[in-house]
Amino acid sequence: MLIYSKHITPRLQYIVQFFSKELGVEEWQLTNDAVAFNNYPGAKINYSHTVFDAPCLSIIPQGLLEQTGIKQQNILVKRSSNIPVFFCNESLVGFDLFAASFYLLSRYEEYLPFEPDRYGRFPAVQSLAFKNGFLKKPLIHYWMELLKKELLRIFPAYAFRQSSFLFVPTYDIDMAWSYKHKGILRNGMNFLKEAISLQFAAFSRRFKVLTGREKDPFDQFGWLNHLHEQYHLNPYYFFLVAERTGKNDKNIPPAHPAMKSLIADHAIRYPVGLHPSWQSNKSSAILKKEKATLASITGAPVTTSRQHFLKLNLPGTYRNLLEAGIGFDCTMGYADENGFRASAATPFYWYDLEKETATSLLIFPFCFMEATSIFYKKETPAEALTDLRQLYNEVKQINGFFSMIWHNHSFSDEGVYAGWKAMYEQFIATNTLQDQLIDPLR
Repeated sequence: MLIYSKHITPRLQYIVQFFSKELGVEEWQLTNDAVAFNNYPGAKINYSHTVFDAPCLSIIPQGLLEQTGIKQQNILVKRSSNIPVFFCNESLVGFDLFAASFYLLSRYEEYLPFEPDRYGRFPAVQSLAFKNGFLKKPLIHYWMELLKKELLRIFPAYAFRQSSFLFVPTYDIDMAWSYKHKGILRNGMNFLKEAISLQFAAFSRRFKVLTGREKDPFDQFGWLNHLHEQYHLNPYYFFLVAERTGKNDKNIPPAHPAMKSLIADHAIRYPVGLHPSWQSNKSSAILKKEKATLASITGAPVTTSRQHFLKLNLPGTYRNLLEAGIGFDCTMGYADENGFRASAATPFYWYDLEKETATSLLIFPFCFMEATSIFYKKETPAEALTDLRQLYNEVKQINGFFSMIWHNHSFSDEGVYAGWKAMYEQFIATNTLQDQLIDPLR
């Protein structure tokens, strides 16, 4: 595939490389040589206002990919063949799909002024996708199908790459145990609080767990291991290893023998990544130390992460990860809504808009988190299961990458978590592949 443009910019190179990776059997090439383009005998796309005699698919540039800097864009979302589109013009596909895809994939809107939520994050409800009803759709893949259809109409012999559906369940372990291994002081203070507030059931439960009469309700690791073996799943685990506990970092310290043993055991069985603490989001030194701590426990380099509380602020968070030697990140999703934050269901490289350059940080998006359904949407397990299946089927239909987030404490089956363990097992049993799945993060 040869693509002509008068202006070959970093933005255009980035988005063409993305489309090439997703659709091309061979790498797509860019040229600003009009004569060479006109004489090229193969499939080609004219991304310019120039008119050529030779057959080609014409896409008229909207202008975003020729710009530098970040400025408010005039976006009006319309529907074409019942698919949301914007940057509409006289292109054969009806809009500048390269510029529109770049806008969504680069998370352009997150660099513009916005009203952050209480954790300082960009909320889903302020996104273009939520406001225009396409958050539940991996929209860029729908656009790729439009592009394929038009190219095949002009170049029926052109061969596209065939993708495969991938499913990777992931778990954030930020509270490994509810009662155990928290020390005499922490448990003593909690005993006192429960007694003063007359929480006799909680007091009794804590006592039974600490005296070995009951299993800690957050210790669901054996059950998960059995589930993974039964359905041949290869999940990813992200461990919080903050040295100091705090309001937002409540895990057992990594120096504790029980925590070390838990992490080491999982590192033998599964891929393990870092769950950078809340504290590390504002300190690259803490981030690097936590990465080194996890590596020392697992005995292997740590290259993958997902932010605690999904605390993602562009471009700072991603720059810190790159500086710390992280090559893969799995934070791309929302806390307040389930869906496709970047409108994509496939891994993609992060583009640093402020520096106008593609980076080596590979982003693995997720589209469902159980905490979103429980705490933000206030859904029942049955309602969340319907949403989860819809998202799963969306990704499976396009042979994309499906990832979701769960927490071990959500399987405790008590309080607000009652019924979620059974819901998860039902989903795994009826909606996942029954053979060994490829792990794209390894």
